[in-house]
Amino acid sequence: MNAPLDLGDYLLPAAHPFTLLPGAATVMATIYLLGALRLWRQHRRWSVLRTVSFVSGCAALAAVTGLAVEDYGKALLSVFMFQQLTLMMAIPPLLVLGSPGTLLLRATPHRGVGKSVLKVAHGALRWRGSRWALSPWVALPAYLAAFYGLYIADLLDPVLALPGGHTALESAFLISGILFTIPVLSTDPLPVRMSHGGRALDLFAEAALHAFFGVFLMMATSLVVGTFAESTIALGIDPIEDQRVAGGLAWSYGEAPTLIMILIVRHRWFRHDSVRDAAASRWADAHGDPELDEYNEYLRRLEKGGSA
Repeated sequence: MNAPLDLGDYLLPAAHPFTLLPGAATVMATIYLLGALRLWRQHRRWSVLRTVSFVSGCAALAAVTGLAVEDYGKALLSVFMFQQLTLMMAIPPLLVLGSPGTLLLRATPHRGVGKSVLKVAHGALRWRGSRWALSPWVALPAYLAAFYGLYIADLLDPVLALPGGHTALESAFLISGILFTIPVLSTDPLPVRMSHGGRALDLFAEAALHAFFGVFLMMATSLVVGTFAESTIALGIDPIEDQRVAGGLAWSYGEAPTLIMILIVRHRWFRHDSVRDAAASRWADAHGDPELDEYNEYLRRLEKGGSA
């Protein structure tokens, strides 16, 4: 039996580290930092916390697809599940909270190539396809299909058997996670914006269905995915036990980012209501409240009638 894997094994460089997603992470981080530096050099404000959030998301993307965890993700279902959960649930909130759209609009020059970039960005905001892609009727089902559709409908094995199938799935996981997260967390300009209640409902629905999927994997007595069986045995690990670990990750690690997003949405909802109530109070103090005035007048009439 092989020696058990430890954390250091996963953090070694991958056999082929310079692939699509690590390269994309490097490019995104570089462009973002150039934009932030441009604003700072012009003495224009840009949040350091947003910058840290976005760059951290890029670093996590490069790590989970460019270190040895990528190689083990092709051999063990549990590691593949860790990659999927990270790409769909941990990295997208970090990227979205970095407000890259706002940075693009503020840092891009309004002349030359920058003018064309801004024209494309504004066109994307007005495009009907953007509204459709960010709709909860599209984003949430696509998000859940990455779990139920792939695993329960037995689609994962044939996709992984395709050349480049592993990288294609990783890209799809990341994109579906971003499309789900943008309507829930983004403060960037959007073609459509959900209510706070709608955001909370989306997150609670996702959390419940996601937890059920994790429990399903933990309780399964036969292999749901056959691709990893041979390589898992070669590493001295029972495939069924590894599948249970994958289900445990989906149930535990997968729920943590959702809980954090729920807390962020609730905080924003409370702050929005507080600001709205404060504005309404100021307006009432300055201009009066017709409903309150009418009610007070009603009480005065009752009082006069009783006195008579």
